Amino acid sequence: MNTAIEFKSVRKRFPKATYDAVSDVSVKISEGEIVTILGTSGCGKTTLLKMVNRIYEPDDGEILFFGEQVKNMNPVELRRKIGYVIQQVGLFPHMTIGENIATVPKILGWSKPKIEERVDELLELVKLPSAEFKKRYPQQLSGGQQQRVGLARALAADPVMMLLDEPFGAIDAITRKSLQDELLSIHHKFGKTFLFVTHDIREAFRLADRVLIMDSGKVQQFDTPSEIRLSPSCEFVKQLVDSAYEDQLEWNAGGAESDSVSYKRSE
Repeated sequence: MNTAIEFKSVRKRFPKATYDAVSDVSVKISEGEIVTILGTSGCGKTTLLKMVNRIYEPDDGEILFFGEQVKNMNPVELRRKIGYVIQQVGLFPHMTIGENIATVPKILGWSKPKIEERVDELLELVKLPSAEFKKRYPQQLSGGQQQRVGLARALAADPVMMLLDEPFGAIDAITRKSLQDELLSIHHKFGKTFLFVTHDIREAFRLADRVLIMDSGKVQQFDTPSEIRLSPSCEFVKQLVDSAYEDQLEWNAGGAESDSVSYKRSE
């Protein structure tokens, strides 16, 4: 299997900081994997993600994108190969849903019929029927619907990789689970490489082929959900796993059915 992204001894420290945001990270991510990057706030997971598409530049080390050093790639050309989804969605309020999704294909000079076909296809894919939603504006949609549009827009130009930075963090639990299901369905259909940042261990384990756990800028463990549950590499990882188990016990004790810790990707 080809390597999609490789981090080689990557380090990043921001100006005036007294510690590294990312410290000596060396990992390989295979083409077609869903890798979730898990950790508490400030652990370096978003910084690591943003170095892939050169929003941030590393101070040391190398990042390879399908074998090519990203520092040698034109940033604009690189970003056109990568879909990017964030928690705030960032839809253009003055544009219709269809126009939002069509943004990058228009920049790339696609023909109007091809763009229209792609917009319709993606709206159907994210369960927002084109006839109903294409002409609406972002403010006419719920938060979950807007996040679906954000996914569609990121997929519009058929990128080889998707970067997702806590995209479901502001969504209610029921909608969040539905969006997770949609993401898994999209991944199954297209087989693209997904890097997904989250601070929620249940979400991380539910979605991932492998989970990259970070703390204080360092990788603590990088393995399948099952292996992490069975053999945590350190006390920090053990506490994360234990916290998810305790949360599920509390949830079930309240008489509700758990909506997340199924670990179905790895069983």
